[in-house]
Amino acid sequence: MENNVFEQMAKKYDTKERMELAKVIVKEVRPELQNSNSTSLLDYGSGTGLISLELTDLVDTILLVDSSKQMLDAAQAKIARRGITNSKVLYSDFTIETPELKADIVLMSLVLLHIPDTDKILQKLYNVLNNDGKLIIIDFDKNDKITHPKVHNGFSHEELKNILFEIGFQSTEIRTFYHGNHIFMNQDASMFVSSSIK
Repeated sequence: MENNVFEQMAKKYDTKERMELAKVIVKEVRPELQNSNSTSLLDYGSGTGLISLELTDLVDTILLVDSSKQMLDAAQAKIARRGITNSKVLYSDFTIETPELKADIVLMSLVLLHIPDTDKILQKLYNVLNNDGKLIIIDFDKNDKITHPKVHNGFSHEELKNILFEIGFQSTEIRTFYHGNHIFMNQDASMFVSSSIK
């Protein structure tokens, strides 16, 4: 991932549109966490914390991980401003080096499409999860209208399921939950939630 793009975006990242989309995603993710006795959540590619900082009441600890310092500075400022005591930030890019971490839940929201080597990052996240841990991925369904040299044009449910199975996940459920206008590279698109158990 080219950090500089995200570094430049950080200051104006929380646009009205992004915040609206984040609300939709949070509403979808909350039930995934509600009945879990999981204590630790790792939000990989957390950005400014638009998603995970709305989930602090459902888990004991949240670690926001991102490869953009500016994004994490914005997240840290939110944590301080809101007096959140169970969330920390970590500057890291798992595609380069994965720190010694463990988590009950790993969340990756609209991040996978930015990572060229899908298999590699999913393997790294599998390794971070505790046994019986859950990987929650929110991303775009495959969309042929989108072509970009640095971004996947979404994901087919079957292909993603196969990758997750080959990595070692016991089960994966994937379903489309939202259709929106101009939400993916200015195109109409749909988002899916994928939930996998290690």
